[in-house]
Amino acid sequence: MNKIGYLMALCLLSSCSSQAVYNNIQINNRTDCSQGPPSEFEECFKRTQKSFEEYEQERKADKSR
Repeated sequence: MNKIGYLMALCLLSSCSSQAVYNNIQINNRTDCSQGPPSEFEECFKRTQKSFEEYEQERKADKSR
């Protein structure tokens, strides 16, 4: 199943809350990190560590600009 199909299925199962979608995207991103070159794994994984709360704060700050 491709990523979009996977996310759509998860949305239906999780009532598609913003946090559930964000968490599932982060899980997919982490999976992608482990499929890339080992030399890039650590940097890639660091980019997936932002919590939903941090993401929301940044998103709201960007909207107010």
